Amino acid sequence: MLDLNLIRRDPELVRVGLRRRQGDPGIVDEILEVDRRRRELQQEVDRLRRERKVQSEEIARLPEEEREVRRTGLRELSERLKGLEEQLALAEEELNRLLFKLPNLPSEDTPEGRDASENVPVRSWGEKPKFTFQPLDHVELGKRLGILDLERGAKVSGSRYYFLKGTGVLLEMALIRLAMDLLVREGFTPVVPPMLVRQEMLIGAMGGDQLDTLQVYRIAEEDLALIGTSEHPMAAMFSEEVLEEEALPIRLAGLSSCFRREAGSYGRDVRGIFRVHQFEKVEMFSFAHPDRSREEHEYLVSLQERFLQSLGLPYRVVSICAGDMGLPAAKQYDIETWMPGRGEYAETHSCSNCTDFQARRLRIRFRPKGHGGGAYVHTLNGTLMASTRTIIAILENFQQPDGSVRIPPVLVPYMNGIEVLTPP
Repeated sequence: MLDLNLIRRDPELVRVGLRRRQGDPGIVDEILEVDRRRRELQQEVDRLRRERKVQSEEIARLPEEEREVRRTGLRELSERLKGLEEQLALAEEELNRLLFKLPNLPSEDTPEGRDASENVPVRSWGEKPKFTFQPLDHVELGKRLGILDLERGAKVSGSRYYFLKGTGVLLEMALIRLAMDLLVREGFTPVVPPMLVRQEMLIGAMGGDQLDTLQVYRIAEEDLALIGTSEHPMAAMFSEEVLEEEALPIRLAGLSSCFRREAGSYGRDVRGIFRVHQFEKVEMFSFAHPDRSREEHEYLVSLQERFLQSLGLPYRVVSICAGDMGLPAAKQYDIETWMPGRGEYAETHSCSNCTDFQARRLRIRFRPKGHGGGAYVHTLNGTLMASTRTIIAILENFQQPDGSVRIPPVLVPYMNGIEVLTPP
C-alpha cells in the first residue's frame, strides 16, 4: 500500500510511477476524489457527534417536563448522524479498495521497460559447460537415472506433478541443508511457517485487492489458501506489531513446500519440472530499517550468488524492468542460471526490496530509539534455493557422456559421500 499522504502531496509522482509499471494513472484521480469525499464526511460526522454530546449534556440538566421536546430533536440528529456514518464507512471501504489496487512505485534505479524482454543483465559468473557429446535435458536424464517419474505423477495428481525418487530425494535434501547452513552461519533464524494462510494475510503480502486465483490454491469454504512461497507467511508474521529499532534487521530463513496453480503457463516452461504445482524452497526474508534496505537488498543478492558459486553453476544477475516487477517490489533482481537443455539462462532466483509497501498493508512498524512514535519497516525477500530448478541446473550442467551426473563437491558430504548419480 502506498502512503496516502504521498498521493495527496505529489500525485504526479505516483502517476509517473504507475506509467512506468504499465499501470493506469487515472486511478490517482479516483483516489483523490474518494479521499476528498471521505474527509468531508468525516468532518461532518465529527461535528454532529460534538453537537449530539452537547445536546445530551444540556438535556440532562433540564427539568423532566422539558426533556421530551429536546429528545425529539436529538433523535433526529442521531438518525442523520447514523446515515452519514454509513456513508463514511462506505467511502473508507472504497478508498482502501482503490489503495490496495496500487502496486509499489519503482525505485529511481529500476530500468525502464514494458516486459521481460527489456530486463537488464548486470553481471555474470562461471563458464558454460562445453560438451563433447550430445547433452540431454533434465527430463531424459531424470528418467535414465531413475530419480524422476513424471508419468506416474500425472497419473496420481495431474499434469505438472511428479515423483522424485531415490538419490534425487537425497539431492533435494542436500540442497536444503546446504542453503540452510549458509543462512544459519549468517545469523538468519530458521523458520518453518504455516503452509495454509488466511486470505487477508496473503493479499497483504502479495499486493492487489484480491487473491490472484490464477496462482493461488484456495481452500473451499475456508478463509485459507496454500502458500506459493514462505515469503507470504513470514511477511505477515509480525502483522499488527511494533518492532524495536535495535532488533532490526530481523532475518528469517524459511523452509516450506510451495504450491502454485500456474494457470496460463504454456510452452517449454511446462516440460519436466521447470514450472510445477509443488516444490520445496528455502527463502530469505528481512525486516530492515528504511535507511538500510538498499544495502540489505544487495546483501541478500550476494548470498544468492555465493550459493550458486558454491555449486559451480554459471549464472547471470538481471535487473528487472519496471513493467515486469512483482506488485510489491520497488526494486527487483532475478538470477538466471545456465540450463543446457534449454540452451539459455533461466530464472532460478528472485530478490526484491518491497520498501514499506507490505508493511503498510500488514501494519508492521518499528519504534525508533528515543521516539514515542513509530515508522514502517522495509521488507525484503529472496529465493536462496528452489528445489526443482536447482536440480534441473545440476543435472544438465554436470552430466557425463555415460549418462551419469557429477555431484558438486560441496554437496557430497550431505549425500552420504555419493559423488556421482548413475543409471540403475
